[in-house]
Amino acid sequence: MTGGAFRIGTLCAAVWAWGAFAPAAETPNAKGAPMIEEKVVVDRIWSAVRVGFCLLTDGERQYVAYYDSDRRLAVAFRKPGAPSFVKTVLPSRSDAPPTRQTSSTIQGWDSHNYVTMALDARGFLHLAGNMHASPLTYFRSRAPYDATTLEQILSMTGSREDRCTYPRFLKTPEGRLAFLYRHGGSGNGDEILNVYDEASRSWRRLSDQPLLAGEGRNNAYPHGPTLGPDGWYHLLWVWRQTPAAETCHDLSYARSRDLVHWENAAGEALKLPITLSSPGTIVDPIPIDGGIINGCQRIGFDRRNRVLATYYKYDENGDSQAYIARFDDGRWRVRQISAWKGKHIFRGGGSGPATFGTHLGLEAIEPGDDGKLALPYRHWLYGSGVLVVDEETLEPLGTAPAPKRPPRYPEELTRAQSDFPGMSVNWAEDQGKSPDPKSRYVLRWETLGVNRDRPRPEPWPENGELVVYKIKRSAE
Repeated sequence: MTGGAFRIGTLCAAVWAWGAFAPAAETPNAKGAPMIEEKVVVDRIWSAVRVGFCLLTDGERQYVAYYDSDRRLAVAFRKPGAPSFVKTVLPSRSDAPPTRQTSSTIQGWDSHNYVTMALDARGFLHLAGNMHASPLTYFRSRAPYDATTLEQILSMTGSREDRCTYPRFLKTPEGRLAFLYRHGGSGNGDEILNVYDEASRSWRRLSDQPLLAGEGRNNAYPHGPTLGPDGWYHLLWVWRQTPAAETCHDLSYARSRDLVHWENAAGEALKLPITLSSPGTIVDPIPIDGGIINGCQRIGFDRRNRVLATYYKYDENGDSQAYIARFDDGRWRVRQISAWKGKHIFRGGGSGPATFGTHLGLEAIEPGDDGKLALPYRHWLYGSGVLVVDEETLEPLGTAPAPKRPPRYPEELTRAQSDFPGMSVNWAEDQGKSPDPKSRYVLRWETLGVNRDRPRPEPWPENGELVVYKIKRSAE
């Protein structure tokens, strides 16, 4: 995605054979704070630019997908608790990073090119990544659960696989593996959804038509599909007219029970593909240069499981404000819920920095106390806090301090250990599930930030460690 926060669906990574092991005694910490229970160094990685890796734990198996210090795509495997990983370097059809014409497993400077993994119902491992408007790069294992047997599959369906971006694995209501990706480019692309048949080991389109189609004049940046507490899949997206971030416009919504048949918020059936002109899909008709950017939209739910869309845009004075929308009485009711001063500036293309001295982030809105809704925010002028909203009227009730939640990571891991200027900590949450219900696994590495997908002049930082941590919370 260009000019905005990453649209990352399911990200995953890979691993190898001489990872150092440190059982690390539980780190003393405050009551309820996370503690390090296990540390395993997976490999060393190239640290000159940020790109997403993937961690996938499935019972007694754990996989990591990543780019190693030679900038080659690799997958690492171990049984949880084992002292090291076994590394498999994936073959490449090119000795250079991918282009518009060539598939490759060599890492370049493009921070769109994250990697993602999934296991199907029969245990075969699937991996996709290193794509930004380039040919499909997809691998599948020949044997169940065996990362060493990953081989490149050059085509899923044989159609519309020459310009792929944003791969994402998800599950259908029946538990079948599905694959969502964009075909085309920023400002001119379609969202394609495939489904996998385990018996024949083959892919097909879930529907004959794309899910979202830009018709050569736009592309959609979706948040979701998200399975809600009401049993529906909810999809919230913005359209973009060109590769420039400021040309995002028209926040839109649709829902589905099965990912095949879609309808608008009023329950009216939608014909696929969904386009800008599909009836009843626009939540807020925000114009180009209206202050919305892909990635800022979030889906939430109130106590009655009503869908809440939150996002930001410019108000009538040109200041960036937070908004909430809910479909009530046959229409989308939109309310401004902040009163900030200052314009969040973003323009142009390429992966970040998306801002020019400004930053603004909204989390998912949640039910709070006493009939209120709570929307956490981070603002470059106002810091962190919570916007409080009346659940029934959507009337803004002011702000509250940021909640004092237990930290997600041990404090000593949140600071970059490298002294190279500009280094920051990256995390990948486990896309699977730890076999120990009292602990969870996370993937940590340090890099320089994104650089609008352009080469960064040397010197670069030394290759850093990619580490899997097992995190345990102390007793309450």
